[in-house]
Amino acid sequence: MMGARLAAVAGCLILAVVGASACSATPPASPIPSRAPSPGLTTPAPTATTSAEGWWRVAGAPETLASGLEAPWSVAPTGDGGALISQRNDGRVLELTPAGELREAGVVPGVVSGGESGLHGLALHQDGADVWLYAYHGARDDNRVVRMPLLGDAGELTLGEVEVVLEGIPRESTHDGGRLAFGPDGYLYVTTGDAQRRDAAQDPEALGGKILRLTPGGDPAPGNPWDNAVWTLGHRNVQGLAWTSDGTMWASEFGQNTWDELNRIEAGSNYGWPIVEGTAGRDGMVDPVVAWRTSEASPSGIAAKGDTVFVAGLRGERLWTVDTAAGALAAEPLAVLAAEQGRLRDAVVAPDGALWVLTNNTDGRGDPRAEDDLLLRLALAPAT
Repeated sequence: MMGARLAAVAGCLILAVVGASACSATPPASPIPSRAPSPGLTTPAPTATTSAEGWWRVAGAPETLASGLEAPWSVAPTGDGGALISQRNDGRVLELTPAGELREAGVVPGVVSGGESGLHGLALHQDGADVWLYAYHGARDDNRVVRMPLLGDAGELTLGEVEVVLEGIPRESTHDGGRLAFGPDGYLYVTTGDAQRRDAAQDPEALGGKILRLTPGGDPAPGNPWDNAVWTLGHRNVQGLAWTSDGTMWASEFGQNTWDELNRIEAGSNYGWPIVEGTAGRDGMVDPVVAWRTSEASPSGIAAKGDTVFVAGLRGERLWTVDTAAGALAAEPLAVLAAEQGRLRDAVVAPDGALWVLTNNTDGRGDPRAEDDLLLRLALAPAT
């Protein structure tokens, strides 16, 4: 059972929470058409964590909240200024305590790392008096989603017994997806990569190259467009999910060699991979709202406050600020932190309204001089 000091977790459960290799498989001759959700599904209303309106900007220099991290992948605020942080290569979940100390909350059982696979996204979900920590990770033969009860009070959190939520997601050394987020509708959204099986992205019966929508227990959520776990298809490697204040869902996606993407996500839509990359204007496929050269982005985690989406760039080594309106681009994206902190892996809006960002320079692809990675706090102010 959770202590009273973690009651704030119920108000921060939407958590925003480098595919460079080429693949040689031949694309399918024709795309799977987009498909509308089942009748009766309505656009979910935003929750408190996305209710701030307008556009936002980074205000001031970054503050270091935690250091000494090794290949961190996801950060999930727990309330009271604390957070849980996943480390990809060793399967550890670290707690940043309200006092600003870093300690181990536990190790996720069964994590097998290698290449880009390992322990990826985290998400928190409250069920009555219980709080569950959900995790996406590579196992021996697949990627899977598991959950564990979060036990103890803030500053002394531990992980309970693991329960498999979904297994059988394809795993490979690259293109493993891995972001988790509970949406405003209360369902669990899971991003998967094509795991170098390009054709799978266009197959609505396959789990690879998708955004999935599940009940907290792991069943396909009611109203899914193909009557299975799949929410959208045609993805190469999605690693970021967030919702703006109008309820619009956004996802970041790694391109192959040319274009990275920020996409507006709508149920039953086809985002084109591997038939197209970037903007193509092809019937039956959805073009990105923003497309960047891969050298400028390689986007991983994203966060949203009001109608601004913040995109963490790995190869691009910058944080993109994207203002939106009614699901469309409202102004040219702005880059901050350019080359100041190296590779950026995740971004999330914390309960205090600030933006928290994870660096990612210790996973073998960043600055070889990097000794550790950081959790940074960036104050946000309304755009003027």
